[in-house]
Amino acid sequence: MAGSTLCSSFTRHVLLACGAAALLACASVARAEPRYAWKRETPAQTETLALRFPPPLGFERAPAAPGSFAAWLRGLPLKTGGTPVLLHTGARKWRQDVHAAVIDIDVGPRDLQQCADAIMRLRGEWLFSNGRKADIAFDDTEGRRMRFASRAKQDYTAFRKYMNFVFAYAGTYSLARELKAVTVEDIRAGDVFIKGGFPGHAVLVADLVVNPATGEKRFLLAQSYMPAQEIHILKNPSETGGTVWYRSDFGDTLVTPEWNFSRTQLKRWTF
Repeated sequence: MAGSTLCSSFTRHVLLACGAAALLACASVARAEPRYAWKRETPAQTETLALRFPPPLGFERAPAAPGSFAAWLRGLPLKTGGTPVLLHTGARKWRQDVHAAVIDIDVGPRDLQQCADAIMRLRGEWLFSNGRKADIAFDDTEGRRMRFASRAKQDYTAFRKYMNFVFAYAGTYSLARELKAVTVEDIRAGDVFIKGGFPGHAVLVADLVVNPATGEKRFLLAQSYMPAQEIHILKNPSETGGTVWYRSDFGDTLVTPEWNFSRTQLKRWTF
C-alpha cells in the first residue's frame, strides 16, 4: 500500500509539472517510469528534472510521447539542491556559479566524459533503456561508425565500456558533422547547440516549454565541460533572478555561462 501511495503521489507531481496541454502524455510517462540504468532508485524515490523546474508562468511543457528522448530527459534524477559540480577527480569544479542543478549520473574516474561526450552518454543511455541496442552508434573523428552492437556482450557493463571508447575517439568535431542542422524556430528537447572543433563545445536542450497564447518557446540547457565533470543544468546569464529558462528569441547569439553559440549552431539527431 505504501508503495502504491508513493507512486500515485509521484504521478500527481509530474502532472502538475507538465501543464494542462500535456497532461495525458505526461501521465503515460509517469506510469511508465523511464529507466535509468545507472540508478537503483526509481523516479518515485528521487527528484526529477520535471519536478525541480516547473514551466514559467503562462507556459506549458511541450507534449512528449511516452518513451521518447524528451520524456526520458524530463525524468532525469537530480542530486539534492545546492550540490556542487564535481570533476572526474572528485574535486569541485572551479566555477560553481553556472549551474542550477546537478544530474545524478556518474562522470567516471577518467577525463573522458566532457561536453559532447556527456550528450552522447545521455543519448546512448536512453537508447539502451528502450532496448534499442542496435541503434546505439556514434561516429569517430574519422567519420567511421562505432556500433555498440558489434560488442560481444550487450549488458550494461559492456555499454559503459563502449561509451568510454566512444568518448576517447569522438567529440564535438565528429558530433557536429553527425547531426543535422535545424532552425531555432523548430527547437525540440533533445536538440544540441554545438560548435565542432578543437576546442569546441556542446550543450543539450534538456526540456522545452511553450506559451499557448503567444507560441513563445523557452528551453533548459544541460552540459558537461572540460575537464570531465558532472552533467549540470545551466543558469541563464542573460536573465536576472537566476532563471534556468532560455528564450528562443535570443537573437543571433545564445549566451551561456561558459560559451556563446550562433543561432545557426542548433542541430538534431538523425536516429
